[in-house]
Order: sequence, then structure tokens, then C-alpha cells
Amino acid sequence: MPSLPLTPSQTVGPFFAHALPFPEGPYAVPEDHPGAILLHGHVYDGNGDPVPDALLEICQPGGIFGRCETDKDGRYHFRAARPETYISLLIFARGLLRPLWTRIYLDGDDPFLTSVDADRRATLIARPEPDGSYRFDVRLQGEGETVFLAI
Repeated sequence: MPSLPLTPSQTVGPFFAHALPFPEGPYAVPEDHPGAILLHGHVYDGNGDPVPDALLEICQPGGIFGRCETDKDGRYHFRAARPETYISLLIFARGLLRPLWTRIYLDGDDPFLTSVDADRRATLIARPEPDGSYRFDVRLQGEGETVFLAI
């Protein structure tokens, strides 16, 4: 019996770079925006390998929105507004039927974080870098898996 070709709903991607373009891309705010921050990191799969074809979206109050695809090494970056509390992050990646949602905090001083198991809390907090940027790595599963929330 001949095999049938896969349909997009069966393959689940990677169509992100082609199907979901966004003109401003990862630049959610202009460079001169008061309190603009650079947020960057990697997306890793369950084996700790980089995910080269994921798409990430951030959303902040006031209609601030950015979209960035990962490069061949799983890297992404955003220029965002410094959040009052957190930045919402959606992750679209191969093998996922729905996006994963998480939050990015710049510090650990938030009441919500106390409701997260202490050993997993750090997966929601971006690390400040010497250059003033913030690093936030996403681990889709396995050891150090990022805490994902129900939408």
C-alpha cells in the first residue's frame, strides 16, 4: 500500500518562519524606549539539544508584542519593556500540538513565585548578564524543565 503524504496538521511544523511573519520581529519596543531591556537565551529539547526551528512570542501590557524564531543553535533575542511583574512567553515548536506558555521574571520577588515548587522556581527567573541584558533559557522537558502554565 503506498504511503500518503503528511499534511500540515500531522507534521506540526516547522512552518513558523513562513506562516507567522511579524514585521517588527523581536523588537517589541524601540531602542530608545524608557527601560528597554535585551532578553535572550536558548530553547533546548529534552536531551539538552538546541531547538533550531522554534518560534517564541512575548506579550506585555499596553499592546507590546514581539515574535522571534530560534536560529540553528536554538538562540533567540527580544528587545522588550522592563516588566512591572513578568513577561508572558509562548513557545511554538515541532512536536507540540499547542504552544507552551510560561512567564519570565527579572527577579524572584513576586507572590506567584512562592506558589511554585522551590526547586523549579528558578526556571521562571531570567539571569542578569554583565552587559545589562537578561538570559532566559527554555527547556522543553527533562532535567531543569521550564515551568509551563495552563492557559
